[in-house]
Amino acid sequence: MKKYLKRLSVAAVLSLTLFVAGCGADTTSKDGSIGDQLNYTITGIDAGAGIMAATEEAIEEYGLEDYTLQTSSSAAMTAALAAAYEKEEAIVVTGWTPHWKFAKYDLKYLEDPKGIFGASESIHTIARKGLDADHPTAYEVLDNFYWDQADMGEIMVAVNEGADPVDAAADWVANNQDKVSQWTDGVAHVDGDKLTLTFVAWDSEIASTHMIGKVLEDIGYDVELVSLEAAGMWTAVATGSADALVAAWLPGTHAVYYEDYKEDFIDLGVNLEGAGIGLVVPTYMNINSIEDLNN
Repeated sequence: MKKYLKRLSVAAVLSLTLFVAGCGADTTSKDGSIGDQLNYTITGIDAGAGIMAATEEAIEEYGLEDYTLQTSSSAAMTAALAAAYEKEEAIVVTGWTPHWKFAKYDLKYLEDPKGIFGASESIHTIARKGLDADHPTAYEVLDNFYWDQADMGEIMVAVNEGADPVDAAADWVANNQDKVSQWTDGVAHVDGDKLTLTFVAWDSEIASTHMIGKVLEDIGYDVELVSLEAAGMWTAVATGSADALVAAWLPGTHAVYYEDYKEDFIDLGVNLEGAGIGLVVPTYMNINSIEDLNN
């Protein structure tokens, strides 16, 4: 399988990790305010993500004007979280489920009484127009694709523990043929037809895209996986430069892209339910609500 993953440079990850570590004097202080402990910083991910826009709105709605939303990436955010968690320092990050960090660390969502981050979300499969005619087998498999958070979590945990996403996805497919057969039974095999899937490089979407890419390879497709920022991912499918994505978080996270391109793609529906976004802290922090960030 051809794959292209946008990897954050070691220097960038180290830079953000050192930034958080450098706040140690403030975050370890039990006498300072919550803001002092956090150095008035919320650690985020890439600027184009819907969760970042929601966090900016939350900063305004909850009166958190003293806070800075730190733009980084999924990898840098989790590196910063790991560094703070190891020392039991205060940290607040943009978070979402499903994600392996909830299995590795004791974390909690901050309550959101104003409902800025919305209710539970679903992840949808989106196909370019004409895919059903050009690649009917792929279209049918993608239309059938549905799994749950435990399935996705198996791949995410394996990758987090050091497995290559290609190998982790292949292992899951090999061990879950009963589920895979629900998507592939009766479909016609192909002979090397080229197919491009695009995704945003979040741990969840790395897992799902590599997995469905492997399923499509096993029925004869030559699959290319292309990692893009959220805007580029949607643009690629809408313009036909990519065939499909299985990484559309709706109705909130990717709402702006869905609205912008709704005439230019086919929504094949939900492939995973119960996803969610919000602000996340370690459970050792004595706060429960976004409102507490002002204390």
